[in-house]
Amino acid sequence: MTPTPSKLLAALACLTVLAVAGPARAEGPYRNPDNKNAQDLGEGSYPIPYKKPDAAEIGAALHRIRAYLDAATPSRVVRKDNGAEITDFSTPVAEAIVQASDGDFGLQVYEMGVVHAGLMRAAEVTGERRFTDMTARHLAFFADRLPYFRAQERKFKLGRANSFSRFIDPRSLDDAGAMCAAMMRARAAGIGPDLSAQIAVCGQWVAAGQYGLADGTMARKRPQASSLWADDMYMGVPALAELGRMSGKSAYFDDAVKNVLQMSAYMFDKQKGIYTHGWNANHPDAPRFYWARANGWAVLSMSDLLDVLPKTHPGYAPVLAQLRATLRGVAELQSGAGLWHQMVDRNDSYLESSASAMFTYGLAHAINQGWISPVTYGAIAQAGWAGLSARINAKGQVEGTCVGTTLAGDQTYYYHRPTSVHALHGYGPTLLAGAEMIKLLKNPAFDIEYKVRTYHYVPKGGSTDYREHH
Repeated sequence: MTPTPSKLLAALACLTVLAVAGPARAEGPYRNPDNKNAQDLGEGSYPIPYKKPDAAEIGAALHRIRAYLDAATPSRVVRKDNGAEITDFSTPVAEAIVQASDGDFGLQVYEMGVVHAGLMRAAEVTGERRFTDMTARHLAFFADRLPYFRAQERKFKLGRANSFSRFIDPRSLDDAGAMCAAMMRARAAGIGPDLSAQIAVCGQWVAAGQYGLADGTMARKRPQASSLWADDMYMGVPALAELGRMSGKSAYFDDAVKNVLQMSAYMFDKQKGIYTHGWNANHPDAPRFYWARANGWAVLSMSDLLDVLPKTHPGYAPVLAQLRATLRGVAELQSGAGLWHQMVDRNDSYLESSASAMFTYGLAHAINQGWISPVTYGAIAQAGWAGLSARINAKGQVEGTCVGTTLAGDQTYYYHRPTSVHALHGYGPTLLAGAEMIKLLKNPAFDIEYKVRTYHYVPKGGSTDYREHH
């Protein structure tokens, strides 16, 4: 039965209430509140809050995430056998561990390095120092307790059971890269204690300790004897870039550029405009699987490198060209819900939050840096945030994030990886995306026009003509 115009108008009015009442977490459908004509039968309804973002709302969402993570990451040492807090650090005991959080958010895991990057970006954009209080607390804990856990290791030889094993004995880029970059950024910003000694340890691993191909591309010895992971662009390149900035030595920049370009040569599909998750040296023509988060790591790493790479460096232009090609490929695969799919080229795979946050950040940041056009990409970044914002719940948890995922050889594995609010991978990228969207909204280079029920990013001084619609 076809609904009458009066019933359609009533439904649209109801959608307006749903869109403007309560937090964005409320279930859709949403009506765009920027359309003030509640009688407009040409207005659509959306599965996400499709509207011009509000900086205050974004800031409030980021503070919910910050508060949740701050509460969920205790910096205490306890006994593993009974949970009692240890306060005497004069003599190490074998049972001493860092207290685990409810979500098992490890203080030294690479995902936490991304969280600190997001918190620092939020503080930079908003001017609110409390965003980095947790970063300062974590880093102070590292400085205070690293000597104790080093002494514990010397006495008891616990290996990976030592809570500071990633700092004491890094064995992979996952152990070293992202946290190393975060510590260098914090040092440059004057946040927390100076951890130069630990930066030297993790920096040495990234620069010289990691296994690589004969051409110097950072690689792993799993799942096959010599494998490249697109993830490792992020696990290594930002740390190399920050080492270059901190030391002033061009060799670090050279290595960072080399890894971006060589990894791209192996794993970037020029026809699709996206990266395959990995590449195996002994089977280079294996089927390709385009996992979204791997593409997100690539976007983040190129963005981080370009932020500090001197524009006079010969690698600047080719890295920028590679980022632009990737962002174009990614943009064309955005879903109608603003988010991106777990297998970024497969619309029947689920919509995933961490990659969507990385893409939203990458697009917004590239616009703000002048690397890509706001006219072309502004509305895409805005829609990405609209979809992502609906994944931040009232507790400050980010929903819909794929848990840790290895380099696999079949689609079934990737399709059925579970999602969890305890997957820390979603939190740092969402902080980054939100902070960059606030900056985008305040960017003086363009205006955001709402015309014909959608959004147009128009450069200041530019002209458009909507006379036909008036």
